[in-house]
Amino acid sequence: MPARLFTLIALLCLSPALHAQSQAPAQSQAPARYQIYGGYAFLSNSLNGVSGSRQPLNGYDASVAFPSWHGLRFKIDFSAYRGTNLGVPQNPYYILGGGQYTWRIGKESVFVEALGGTGGANQSWGTNTANAIGQTASVATLVGGGLDTPLTRRIAFRVDGGYQYSYFGLMTPVHEVPFRIPGLPTNFGRISSGLVWKF
Repeated sequence: MPARLFTLIALLCLSPALHAQSQAPAQSQAPARYQIYGGYAFLSNSLNGVSGSRQPLNGYDASVAFPSWHGLRFKIDFSAYRGTNLGVPQNPYYILGGGQYTWRIGKESVFVEALGGTGGANQSWGTNTANAIGQTASVATLVGGGLDTPLTRRIAFRVDGGYQYSYFGLMTPVHEVPFRIPGLPTNFGRISSGLVWKF
C-alpha cells in the first residue's frame, strides 16, 4: 500500500511540471508583440539617374512593427540614402507606413508588405540643366516582402526587398511648377538586410 501511495503522490507532483513543459514550446511559438528592425539598404538608381547615367544608392533602413492581428501588423518604415550622380549629391529619404502580413514556416518567418507615404531629398539632387533645382517632396509607395531567420530567441536576421515608386520633379526659380525631363526614374528596386529585435 505505501508503494502505491508513493507512486500516486509522485505522479501528482510531476504532472504540473510535465504540463508546463508541454506548454513551453507553444508559448515560444507565439508571435512577438513588437518588432524593431535596422540594417543596410540599397536603392537601384539615383533620383536623376537618366539612361546612361544610372548610379545606385546605399543607405540604411529602420522600422517598427506593432502587435499583430491574425498575422497582420501595422508598420512604420524610414529609409535614407547617400550618393552622387552626374556630379550632384543624391540624398533621398522615405517615411512609409502600412501593413505587414507574416506566415511562419518552421522556425522561419516569411512576410509581405505594402507601404505608402512620402519622400524627401536635398534640393540640389537635379542636374544643372536650365538652373533647375530638385523638388523636395514626393509621394512614395513600396510593395515587397522578406524572410526572418532566427539567431536567438529575440533576434533574427532579416532580408527583404521590393518595388518602390517615387515621383520627384524639377523646379526653376522663376516657375515653381514642377516639371520632369524625359528619363527621370520613378521605378526603383530596394533591398535591405539587417537584424530585427522581437519582443
